[in-house]
Amino acid sequence: MTDMRMMSFAALALAATFGFQGAALAAKGCFRGINLSGAEFGELGGKVNKAYVWPSDKTVSYFAAKGFDTVRLPFMWERLQPKLMAPFDPAEEGRLRESVELIKSHGMRVILDPHNYARYQGKLIGSPDVPHAAFADFWVKLATLFANDPAIYFGLMNEPNKMPVAQWVEAANAATLAIRLEAKAGNLILAPGTAWTGAHSWMKEIDGEPNGVALLKYKDPSDNFAFEVHQYLDDDFSGTKGNCSRADDAVTAIKDFTKWLKSNGFKGFLGEFGAPGEPACVAGLQAMIDVVEADKEVWTGWTYWVAGDWWSESEPLNIQPTANGDRPQLAAMTPTLTDFSAEGRNCPSLR
Repeated sequence: MTDMRMMSFAALALAATFGFQGAALAAKGCFRGINLSGAEFGELGGKVNKAYVWPSDKTVSYFAAKGFDTVRLPFMWERLQPKLMAPFDPAEEGRLRESVELIKSHGMRVILDPHNYARYQGKLIGSPDVPHAAFADFWVKLATLFANDPAIYFGLMNEPNKMPVAQWVEAANAATLAIRLEAKAGNLILAPGTAWTGAHSWMKEIDGEPNGVALLKYKDPSDNFAFEVHQYLDDDFSGTKGNCSRADDAVTAIKDFTKWLKSNGFKGFLGEFGAPGEPACVAGLQAMIDVVEADKEVWTGWTYWVAGDWWSESEPLNIQPTANGDRPQLAAMTPTLTDFSAEGRNCPSLR
C-alpha cells in the first residue's frame, strides 16, 4: 500500500471513529455536570483518603440521581506522573481508572481535568523545567488510556494563569497534536485560555494578547474541540468572596463570549461557575445557565463548581448535600437537569 493510500485509509478510520463518537454524544445531550473535587487536594506524597480523596460511590450516586450527566474530575498531574516523561504511577493510575469506571457505571460522562494551573511542581509549562514536550508526553499517556471512549473528554489544563498567552497556546497545540497523532485519540478536547480562563476577561490584554485573539492560533487536526471558560459571580469574579455582587456582569460576560463563539465558528464549554445559596445568587446562576442552554449550537454545556466528599459545609459554593438535604443552588439547575424532552436533550454542538 502506498504512503498516500495508507494516509487516506487512516484518515477515513479516524473520521469513522470521530463520527461514531459524535453520534453517541449527541444522543446524551449537552454537558450538565458537576465538578467532583478532591483528587487534586493535599501535599505530594500524602496518602489517599488522608491527604486527598477520589469521589465516593455515595457522592456519584447522589448527583446522578439529581440528573447530572457529567463529572468534571480534577486530579493532580504530579501524583499521576511523579517524574516528567516517565510512566504513570501504577497505583494512582488505577485509582483514576476506578473513578472513571465508577462514574460511567452511573450513566455519567467524565471530563478529565489535570488541575495544575499550567504548572508542574510549581514550574510553568513551556519553561526549561517543564518543556512543551513534557506536557505533550503527559497527554499522550493519558489520552492513550481513554482513547476514543465516547464517555470521556479531555480538559487540557485547569486555569492557566500568570504566563504569556503565546506560551500557553504553544503548549496547548503541542498537547493537542500529540493526542491526535501519537495517541490517535479523537475525544473532544476542551481548551482553556490564560488569566484563569475567565469569560469576563476573554478580550482583555492580561497575559499579552487577549485570549480571544491568541487562541485563534490554537489548532486541532481533528477540529473536535471547544474553548473552556470559567465565570463566577462575586466581586472580582474569582469565586472566593462568598457573594454574587456581580451576577449581572457575569451573565453579560457569558453573553459576550457566546457572540465571540458565533462570530468565529467555535464551540464553548462553561467548566466552572458557582455562587452561594442566597435567592439572588440562585437567580444569577439560573440566568447564566439559561444563556448557555439557549445557544446549544455553540455551547457544549456546563459543569458547576463545586462538590466532593471532603468539602466543608461552610464553603459558600459547595453543593455537596448535608444532613438536612439538598443545597439551595440546586434550584437553579433542576429545571435543566430534569428536562428530558427531545429539545432538552438535543445538543447540536456535540454532533
